[in-house]
Amino acid sequence: MGKRRRVAERRKHRPAVVGGVIAVVVGGVGFGLYALYDGGAADAASTARTADHKPVKTGPLSATEVQTTARTFLSSWQQGKVTQAAAVTDDSKACIKLLTGYTKDAHVTGVTLTEGTRTDGKVPFSVKATVSYKGISKPLAYDSAFTVIRRTSDGKPVVNWHAAVVHPDLSDGDTLVTGESGTPPIKALDRDGGEITTAKYPSLGSVLDGLREKFGKKAGGKAGVELRVVRGAASEKAKLSDKTLLELSKGTPGTVKTTLSPTLQAAAEKQVTTQKNASVVMMRPSTGEVLAVANSSHGFNVAFQGSLAPGSTMKIVTSTMLFEKGLITPDASHPCPKTYKLAGWTFHNDDDSEIKQGTFKVSFGASCNNAFINFAPKLSNSDLTTEAQQVYGLGMNNWAIGVPTFDGSVPVQSGAQMGASLIGQGGVRMNPLNMASVSATVDTGSFHQPYLVAPSVDNRTIAKASRTMSSKTQSQLKEVMQYTAAYGTAAKAMSGLSSSCGAKTGSAEVDGQKKPNGWFTAYCGDFAAAGVVQAGGHGGDTAGPIVAALLKLGSSL
Repeated sequence: MGKRRRVAERRKHRPAVVGGVIAVVVGGVGFGLYALYDGGAADAASTARTADHKPVKTGPLSATEVQTTARTFLSSWQQGKVTQAAAVTDDSKACIKLLTGYTKDAHVTGVTLTEGTRTDGKVPFSVKATVSYKGISKPLAYDSAFTVIRRTSDGKPVVNWHAAVVHPDLSDGDTLVTGESGTPPIKALDRDGGEITTAKYPSLGSVLDGLREKFGKKAGGKAGVELRVVRGAASEKAKLSDKTLLELSKGTPGTVKTTLSPTLQAAAEKQVTTQKNASVVMMRPSTGEVLAVANSSHGFNVAFQGSLAPGSTMKIVTSTMLFEKGLITPDASHPCPKTYKLAGWTFHNDDDSEIKQGTFKVSFGASCNNAFINFAPKLSNSDLTTEAQQVYGLGMNNWAIGVPTFDGSVPVQSGAQMGASLIGQGGVRMNPLNMASVSATVDTGSFHQPYLVAPSVDNRTIAKASRTMSSKTQSQLKEVMQYTAAYGTAAKAMSGLSSSCGAKTGSAEVDGQKKPNGWFTAYCGDFAAAGVVQAGGHGGDTAGPIVAALLKLGSSL
């Protein structure tokens, strides 16, 4: 937890969710394009002139310009006039390639595009079509949207082109293909043998996609015919799996058993609906088995693949390093100043608080930033990176859990950024899977790589940590985490759980975001869990109740 200044974090834009089917059908019989300009009465845009004195229109788009551009694009696409559709976009080459593939590779025919109610330059529309392949046909229907912008080079209104215009599940560089799927379908089972479906567990869509990609061929299934998203280089780098959009004929699925607990998974699905943009992971520390994973948003799997600053939950790793180096003990006197200057930056605590006389344990429990940052002069730039990799197995990009994951990142940094890393800001990036593993490692004293599918299924090699923390260090970590759960920032959420349970809260500031991301990680018995609520505020109030609810349920099983 805690407020710091001048520590920047990049934000990733998320695709907009488009709803609503609209009323006016464009293109086709009976639709005619016509000039709507009437001498400029409806156009409030100003004009500029280029070096060769040709006027270039600037300023906001008029409703007429948006309407004309949108109808030209949609009617041309619907009529199969790809070149004409591409001509009113800001990337005609990419548009031609994807719309050509829409017919040639995806085998989509009979397209009807229905324009919706425009909001400024944003134009929603619905798609109805047919996908046909080797005598098999099925209807296709979905919603999408695009935005009309003014091109700066010549002032013309154009469609701001992205692959998501063609289908919202596409990222730039992806393609649509219909044919015999290269990967057979799978039937995923929970640990008790029950089938896992998105109807039962809505947030597991991306997990099922990942399981199919990894185990489809190995599980003994037979491929069917389907329309699917084939990921491009950028999506593959982001570890996104191919996605089935429409199944024309069923294949024969193979069976893959996971470690998910039906009881805990159902509870996790319910808990993340209590907060917007919430994600949570629960695992068994003694084995590494993932027992539950859920996201309130059902697209990108933030719980496994998110890359977010973990805020003060990272102080667990920082404290491990400080204890091992003998720089501090839990009960040693260690003040937390209101401000601390490092390499030209001034760091602040949350609400400019301070602890003039207190122990390190008290500062840990209160999540007081400068009690950690003021150790920076005694550390080398690589110390935190080494600790994270060698003891917690983080940042090595070698976890093999059965589906794609981001395995954390703790880069070597210097100066103020190194100081920021000590409190989980700077360049440090984690997700709930990573932070659940951190608490699990404290609980058992050694790293057990999380996994969703047992390594014995495909004989894969799971990651190992190069060393184990000492029993003394483990005891010290449990002392400060148990104190936090009983008396510190995690006390409210952890109320009712055993005094042997430990926890840590976190708040990570994000540039341009009014509220910080709220983090919470904890262990209790043979369970560990972590969660994040993006733009939710303090972790103890947002992610804390979600994590604690799962731990309480686990303890009762």
